[in-house]
Amino acid sequence: MPVLEARNLHKVYRSDGVAVKALDGVSLAVEPGEFVAVMGPSGCGKSTFLHLLAGLDTPTQGEVVVEGHRLSAMNESQRAVLRRRTIGFVFQAYNLIPNLTVADNVEIPGLLAGSSAQEVARRREALLEALGIADKARAFPSQLSGGQQQRVAIARALINEPTLLLADEPTGNLDSRSGNEVLALLRRFNAQGQTIVLVTHDPKVASFARRVIFMRDGRFVSQMNTEAGGDPAQVIARLVEIEA
Repeated sequence: MPVLEARNLHKVYRSDGVAVKALDGVSLAVEPGEFVAVMGPSGCGKSTFLHLLAGLDTPTQGEVVVEGHRLSAMNESQRAVLRRRTIGFVFQAYNLIPNLTVADNVEIPGLLAGSSAQEVARRREALLEALGIADKARAFPSQLSGGQQQRVAIARALINEPTLLLADEPTGNLDSRSGNEVLALLRRFNAQGQTIVLVTHDPKVASFARRVIFMRDGRFVSQMNTEAGGDPAQVIARLVEIEA
């Protein structure tokens, strides 16, 4: 059974009384252990799509199903519980709480989900070690580089051992080296069984996924499987085909 299903999603916003169509009949099924990238230019609907998958927004039409749970059949409180237990979300802007330490930022979702302080601390220590920032546990976000802050954000997203990890332009605020390091870490977690869906406008980022879906004007227009190695040339070649 798919971990995630998006069924014929439509999303219409209203701006000054004018209807703006952000998504136009998008469908996707993600199997356990997949690493999927949704790629497209700014404004094509990528972030809207990801927010619908996370239950952070609701579709105008269509259905999102996460591990058999229909999000439309749940109230906001129930969706929040599902997010805490099943979905990890990595934001482009990190969204760390500035007056809390790295350890506290990472642990908060685990404590909110009802896990014991001892269990949450154990997971946090393991994640920070795996992400190479164990020595930063008592630091504050302002004392970290962008790449280090994004690693903290990934640890926070994984603290509840979610079935699904969603990432919104996870390297968008990083330099090339830090971005590559974050992508390599995501690929490593995927190799260990973590299901990942990320959105990006960057062919280099998309090439780290195993399946790339191309998006234009609120629709999926093509998809491809990639080979290991993070070679963006494959993705660029498909872009050329699509736009020819």
